Amino acid sequence: MRASAGLWSSFRTRLIIGAIIWITAGMAVSGVVLSELFRAHVTQQFDDELHGHAAELAALAGVRPDGAPEIHRRLSDPRFLPHRSGFYWQLSSADGQRLVSPSLEGAALVLGVPAPAPGHERHSFIQGPTGELRLVERIVTPPGAAAPLRIAIGSDERLLNEVLARFNRTLALSLSFIALGLIFAAGAQIWFGLRPLARVREALAAVRSGQAHSLPEDLPSEVRPLAADLNALLEANSEMLRRARTQAGNLGHALKTPLAILADEAERLNTAGQGEAAGVLQTQIERMRRQIDFQMARARAAASHGTPGIACEVGAVVTPVLSAMRRLHGPRGVSFEADIAETLQVAMDPLDLGEVIANLLDNAGKWATGQVKVTAVTARDGIKICIDDDGAGLPPEAWELVFDIGERLDEQAPGSGLGLAIVRDLVTLYGGRVWLEASQMSGLRACLLLPRA
Repeated sequence: MRASAGLWSSFRTRLIIGAIIWITAGMAVSGVVLSELFRAHVTQQFDDELHGHAAELAALAGVRPDGAPEIHRRLSDPRFLPHRSGFYWQLSSADGQRLVSPSLEGAALVLGVPAPAPGHERHSFIQGPTGELRLVERIVTPPGAAAPLRIAIGSDERLLNEVLARFNRTLALSLSFIALGLIFAAGAQIWFGLRPLARVREALAAVRSGQAHSLPEDLPSEVRPLAADLNALLEANSEMLRRARTQAGNLGHALKTPLAILADEAERLNTAGQGEAAGVLQTQIERMRRQIDFQMARARAAASHGTPGIACEVGAVVTPVLSAMRRLHGPRGVSFEADIAETLQVAMDPLDLGEVIANLLDNAGKWATGQVKVTAVTARDGIKICIDDDGAGLPPEAWELVFDIGERLDEQAPGSGLGLAIVRDLVTLYGGRVWLEASQMSGLRACLLLPRA
């Protein structure tokens, strides 16, 4: 049922199947009609030919003095000569004497009774020496004859059937070639007619992959309104995304300003000797900052996720982040290397991917003793990015714990404990996955699996 529904869900398939059905039915009906018309024409032609032979035989027939029938000369058609060609004639007198054509080779035609009325022709079918015979009979009285003669002349029905069979074979072959040509022409017309829809589909794929920002306008008049509506929808979606990001940024700045004032007040309280109150205030301020940073990143990713055209090259995003990490951790002797193909693209906003990579590289740089390496490869389910360091690593039981918000396994290291939580939330919003495992460089490996653009 699903395969049948999928088959009929295509305009092209429906049109082609419809064209095949109508062309086949039309050719079949045309073949039957033409065959019947040709049968009627050939049958009439055979009958007319028999009438002509009967008239010729009547003109040549005569009676000998002993009453036996005779002909003054043979018929002009050579098919009445010997060898049973399928054309036969017979003259019969009233006393039973007969004269037959040489093609009968001594046999006789068994005629029906009674004989036809004088002046009338009778059409009938009898069994001849080589099969069913199409027969024409008439009664004539030759000049000087005392009694009439019964003229019978006929041809094998198989001769008519052979002509019809040859015509039907030729007709079927011709109509088959015509039908194939019409089906091919219909398929080409359907392909050409639906080509604008294929262009719209290709343009939508380009928009989704970030290669274009709108659909083309040079489309047929039937498709142009659809493209215009889709362009308006894309523009409205982009404008909504810009507004959402602007509002999130404004909200973050609006909240950070009061927090800075509260932090100054906490410092003033600490200077005034109220260290306990200042400590409580500073702890709550730090928690509020973490939540603001976390929710800001989450809101930005939620707004970007699923937006058509969201895509970025992994190498283009990683390169500037590596430069920043070298300046930050280089004085400690930590080197940063990358092995990334230039063509790898992920369906993720470059700002969000940059934040994810920056958090992971910064975390690796803090714990590395001398080297951090970034690799990116194409996997079956997307793009896999791995960040390895040669630090001390983490025990396996802590690999999931570090992704919790605010979780820090070493309070002496700088940071808020929010980086990996932001990483997991951002990656999850884009339909990806992040996990930790042991690195071949003796430290820790952070792995990302992101959807391919």
